[in-house]
Amino acid sequence: MARAKRHFLPGHAWHITHRCHEKQFLLKFGRDRDRWLHWLFEARKRYKLCILNYVATSNHIHLLVMDRSEREAIPRSMQLAAGRTGQEYNHRKLRKGAFWEDRYHATAVQTGEHLIRCMVYMDLNMVRAGAVQHPSEWDTCGYNEIQSPKKRYGLIDHNCLLELLGLSSMGALEAAHGRWVEQAIEAGEKRREEKWTGAIAVGGRSFVEEVKGRLNIRAKGRRVIEQAEDCCLREGQDAYGAIFQGEKGTLSPGNMHYWNIYNEESIG
Repeated sequence: MARAKRHFLPGHAWHITHRCHEKQFLLKFGRDRDRWLHWLFEARKRYKLCILNYVATSNHIHLLVMDRSEREAIPRSMQLAAGRTGQEYNHRKLRKGAFWEDRYHATAVQTGEHLIRCMVYMDLNMVRAGAVQHPSEWDTCGYNEIQSPKKRYGLIDHNCLLELLGLSSMGALEAAHGRWVEQAIEAGEKRREEKWTGAIAVGGRSFVEEVKGRLNIRAKGRRVIEQAEDCCLREGQDAYGAIFQGEKGTLSPGNMHYWNIYNEESIG
């Protein structure tokens, strides 16, 4: 299996998406989603992964993280959480074969308003899917943890969220986050936005141009696209397809994936 090149761009928030092999519903049971959360918590402890939000659905996951100074924190965390979840599932089900698609996709997200919209987009994932009416009804997502921080085994770095969003207290974060989600629900924002799952970077033009410049030759052929509220750095073909709706895409064959869950020794 070819390995994705690893690009280290510290100081950015990344929206990571990873789906089950051939879009199978391998995470449809809560116990399996809980195991992914368990190993994500272990990754947080072992590698100091800075988690801002998360959603585990029936056949894919979303993860919003901050890339700080630990160069290997993200790839090692993804390797641990994805690998152990797949291993445990295959062992319990006496199953062989890949549990995940071979690569996960990462989109750099500018902090501020763009980060807020990405968080809300993640929170509404299962609402868009028609599985629940409100994100609070889905057990494996970060919405409830932001609204009611856990005293033990928490995943989200609330202090980092406060800093990135320019908020002064947990009460302010809970109120603002709840308001953003309610406004999105009332506005009927249920459509899928491919920029969050198919782009290399999303933000203002200067941010997107900076990411493109830092990638240098690796960004050759990528296009900067202006949209109503954002600029996106992306290729002509989407890297991540719809899961719960009729339109389905494929993973892009281009090298727009920043890390691979596999190391030299396959874990799948």
